Amino acid sequence: MSDDLAVFVPAYRDEASKQGRFSAFEPGTRTLPAGFQVGPLWQPLPVDIVFEKDVAVTLRDGVTIYTDILRPAGTDPVPVLVAWSPYGKSRGNAPQYVELFGLLGMDTHDLSGLHKFEGPDPAYWCAQGYAVCNPDPRGCYHSEGDIRHWSRAEGEDCHDLIEWLGAQSWCNGKVGMTGNSYLAIAQWFAAAEQPPHLAAIAPWEGMSDIYRDFVARGGIPDLSFPGRLATSLVGNQGREDFVAEYEAHPLLDDLWRSKIPAFDRVTVPAFVVASYSNSIHTPGTFRGWRSIASTEKWLRIHNMMEWPDYYEEANLADLRRFFDRYLKDEANGWEDTPTVRYALMDLTGGDRLLLPAAAFPPEDFAATTLFLDATTGALATTEPAVATASYDAAAADGQVAFTLRADTTLAFAGYPKARLWVEADGADDLDLFVFLQKLDADGTLLEAFTIPNHGPPVQALTRAGASILKYKGSNGRLRASLRHLDPDLSTDAIPVHRFDRVEKLTPGEPVAVDIDLFPVGLLIRPGEQLRFVVSATNLVGGAMPGMANVPNANTGRHIIHTGGAMASYLQLPMRSGG
Repeated sequence: MSDDLAVFVPAYRDEASKQGRFSAFEPGTRTLPAGFQVGPLWQPLPVDIVFEKDVAVTLRDGVTIYTDILRPAGTDPVPVLVAWSPYGKSRGNAPQYVELFGLLGMDTHDLSGLHKFEGPDPAYWCAQGYAVCNPDPRGCYHSEGDIRHWSRAEGEDCHDLIEWLGAQSWCNGKVGMTGNSYLAIAQWFAAAEQPPHLAAIAPWEGMSDIYRDFVARGGIPDLSFPGRLATSLVGNQGREDFVAEYEAHPLLDDLWRSKIPAFDRVTVPAFVVASYSNSIHTPGTFRGWRSIASTEKWLRIHNMMEWPDYYEEANLADLRRFFDRYLKDEANGWEDTPTVRYALMDLTGGDRLLLPAAAFPPEDFAATTLFLDATTGALATTEPAVATASYDAAAADGQVAFTLRADTTLAFAGYPKARLWVEADGADDLDLFVFLQKLDADGTLLEAFTIPNHGPPVQALTRAGASILKYKGSNGRLRASLRHLDPDLSTDAIPVHRFDRVEKLTPGEPVAVDIDLFPVGLLIRPGEQLRFVVSATNLVGGAMPGMANVPNANTGRHIIHTGGAMASYLQLPMRSGG
C-alpha cells in the first residue's frame, strides 16, 4: 500500500483497566513452572514454560517491535506458532475478555490466560512441543512506528518476524500461523510474502477483502465496526484510520486494492476453518480458501461462533494433526483428511457436521433456479407470469417475501445468488438487503445460537442484533448504483462487483442486479419452508453486541419485477434428500 493513500491519526492510549497480568514492559526470561496459574479463573500450566518477554525484533526498515515467546522448557528445537494481531500480546487474561467469555458461556478454566486474544493457548501448545510467539506489531503498545494493517506492508513486517523466528537456536526452522479474525486475516498477507521459514497457515474465520468484507459490503458503508475496532489500536504514535479512509475513498480504488491479499502467491499448506454464520468473516474466509494457490489446502465448515470452536478439544487435536504434519514432518496421515468437511444446519438441533466432500459446493449438489413469483409470493421451479411486487423503502418493515414449502427433504449447500430486476420509484438508487431463511411448518422463523450461552441476556442481545452470536440465515446486500460486475472475478455462482463507478437509476427503467449471499448449508424437511426476503433494511441487525445496524439511504418505493424478460430468481446448489 502506498502510505500517501493511507490516513493516520493518533493511536489510542493504554487504559489500566484493560491490561493483563503481564502487560508491563519487562524484558527478560523467566520459567513458569508446571502448576503456575495466571489467576484463579485460569487453568494451571501442565508443563514448565520458558517465557521470554518483550524480546526486540528489528524489521527491514530498522523499526523495532516487541514480542513475547513462550516455549517448552528443554533443549530440543521446536516449531513456533505466530499469533499476529494488534490487540496486546499479554492481554488475553484482561478483565474485558473474562467478561466476554462469560457472556458467550465459555469457561476461562479451560485456558491458561497466557494466550493472546483469539490466539493459541501456550499451555496446550507447549505441552505438545510447540512454541507460541505473541508479537505487538508495528506501532502497537511499545513497538515503534505507526500502526498500519491489512496490507502488503503488514505482510512484510510479519515476514521479517517469521524469518527471525526461524533462525533462533530453539526453533526447528519451521513456523506456522494460527488464530481467529485479525490473526486469520494477517495470515493471507504474510503467506503472500512467501517467507522461507513459513511452513503452514491455519486461518480460522477471517476477512480477505477489506472493502468488500469490512467497510462497505455490497457497496453500502457500514462503519460501526471499523470505528469500534480502532479503539483497540493502542500505541504511542499513529494508527491507520479505516473510517477516515472510507470517507476519503468511498469507491474501491488503489487504497482498497492494496488491502486484498495476493492470493496467487499463497502457496503454503493451509487449513482453513469457516462457518455460515459469522456476520463479519464468513464471505472472506470462503473467498480466501477458494482463491489461494496452495495445492495442499483443506476447509472445515462448522456451526459455532469462532471462539468456542477454536478452543474446543477435538478441534485443537485436529489442528495439531495438521501442524504435526507440516511443522514436525510427522507421517500421521493428515493428507487423507477430506478436502472439505461441511455442515448442513437443521436449526432445530439436528445439524449434520463433518460431512466429507472433495469440493464446495459438494459434487452432488446441482445449481437450481427458483423464480420469484410476485403474484403468489412463491419461490417457483417454473417461470411465473409477468408481475411486480413493491414496498415502501422508507418504512421499517419495507420488504417482500417469496416462499417454497418442501414436499420432500431438501438440502442446500454452496453459494446462493440472487438476480433481481429492480426499479426505483421516487429515488435514483436502492440499498437492497436479501435474506434466505428457514421456517418451520407453521411459518415460524428458525434461528440457532452459535455460542454455549442461550440465557435471557443473550436472547435479548440477539433479538435485533449481535448476529455473530445467533445464526438467522444467509444474507446479502447491494447498493444498486454500484451493481457493475467484475467480469474477471465473477462466476455463474458468485457475482463480484467492481465498486469503482456509480451508475444511478432512472425512474421507470428497471435494471438487473446480481447479489451474492453468504454460503449456505441447510436442511429443509417435509412441510418446512425456505423463504427469500428482499428488504429495505438489514433484518439481522448489527454484527456485535452494541453495534449499530447497517445504515441505508432508501427513499421512495422499491419495485421488484418477476416473470418474462425480467424474471427475478434465486440460484443455489440443491439436492433431494438429506
